[in-house]
Amino acid sequence: MTAAAGDTLVPDPAVAVPFAGGRTGDAPLTWGQRAIWHAIGRTAPNDHYFNIGRVLPLADRGAVVDLHRLTGALAALVVRHEALRTRIASGDGGEPRQRLYSQGLLEVRVHDVPEPAEAPGAADALLSSLVARRFDYADEWPVRFGAVRHEGRITHVVLALCHLAADGHAAEVLVRDLRLLARRGSAGPARAGNPLDLAHHQASPAGRRSGRAALAHWERGLRAAPPTMFPTPVAEPRTPRFWTGRLVSAALPRAVDALAAAHRVSGSTVLLTASAALVAAGQGHPVAAVMPIAGNRAAEGHRTLVTTLSQDALFVLRMDEVAGPGAGFTDLLAGAWPAALAGYRAAAYDPADWDALLERAAVERGTEVHPYCCFNDMRLVERPAAPGRAPLPDELAALRRRSVLDFPATQDRVACRYCLHVSGDDSALTVTLTADTAFLPPDTIHAHLRAIEEVVVTASAGEPPLLAELPGLLAAEGAVR
Repeated sequence: MTAAAGDTLVPDPAVAVPFAGGRTGDAPLTWGQRAIWHAIGRTAPNDHYFNIGRVLPLADRGAVVDLHRLTGALAALVVRHEALRTRIASGDGGEPRQRLYSQGLLEVRVHDVPEPAEAPGAADALLSSLVARRFDYADEWPVRFGAVRHEGRITHVVLALCHLAADGHAAEVLVRDLRLLARRGSAGPARAGNPLDLAHHQASPAGRRSGRAALAHWERGLRAAPPTMFPTPVAEPRTPRFWTGRLVSAALPRAVDALAAAHRVSGSTVLLTASAALVAAGQGHPVAAVMPIAGNRAAEGHRTLVTTLSQDALFVLRMDEVAGPGAGFTDLLAGAWPAALAGYRAAAYDPADWDALLERAAVERGTEVHPYCCFNDMRLVERPAAPGRAPLPDELAALRRRSVLDFPATQDRVACRYCLHVSGDDSALTVTLTADTAFLPPDTIHAHLRAIEEVVVTASAGEPPLLAELPGLLAAEGAVR
């Protein structure tokens, strides 16, 4: 937005971006699209929660990118990736279908800044405004563009993406291709694969067989776990009902790397196991069932496919298999690694068949069956642990003193009770927990975040907490008002 007289805010000017090229088509939703479509239905009208945003800096080096060059790059990007020119419309019987268009008109909002130093902040503000509104899935393209400009040069490009068109990995593919298109005028040969053809494959006999095999894993895992991880409300819900707690920890990256290297597991598995063990301990369950988000990018052609492939996996942690007075947190890691891999391999399936599975399970057990417990490691690449010695306890203690714990957001509706997200890099990890305050009041949200850091850091220092001690780590340190 641009400030006007009297501090009134007026919209940034919008520049038209026509595009033309490629094919048209019509198909059912892919499994990944259908999973997000169901989540949108459960979350609307707050479904802007699922929007994905990215900022691409362009003024750091290389040839100057002006508005004309940028609009050409944006048009080429939309032609290159069919997901960006696909809308969702109702088909026969009201079932949603994806419809691919070969031409249309997009807009890019352009924000001018008088000083280069203002550009990064302006880009962040523009991104916030673009992702804050829900998409009109039938009548709006699933991408919104913005740009920050200083003296004719584009300094930053902003992308707000509908989750039906892209997941986190696909967003990075788009940013990379847009950088090449803006800088060089080409992003290389067209990528193989597209959502339309994927949808037709998944509806084929081979696709259906693959989906049924994945759901067989779910059926076995759900039978071994409690019907839900959070069965009973413990407090009056706050207004808004869902609170997001956030931990920013400089100690976690080094501690996670040390544990991963010592136990030959991934860093993501370390954090998944810690969160699952604490959820089980806090609720008194001997088994934890958590739904980590799986990228589903291993298949040939999926690495660079721009669409939403992510779906829920099922991770079952058998706390009871390592029970005993001397069992500690690190004793869980050997079993957690194959359990996580099995879950990720069984994370591509038809959400309609998944719904039917949960309905059958509810009839069999006489109660609703759903973990309502999610984990999303948003770091896109599972990198090897940093080389070097393990951190010393004093070093970790000093890093922990820099940890920050707060509540950055609240919202009225989320289709879960516990949603943990991990992001960050070698310098610090950000762990956010969005939870239903009827089941996890604000002080309990912060207690879970503190406990994750405590478990991982102390375990990496050679003093893993006993499993019997985990409930005590969740003791609240004071009510949050």
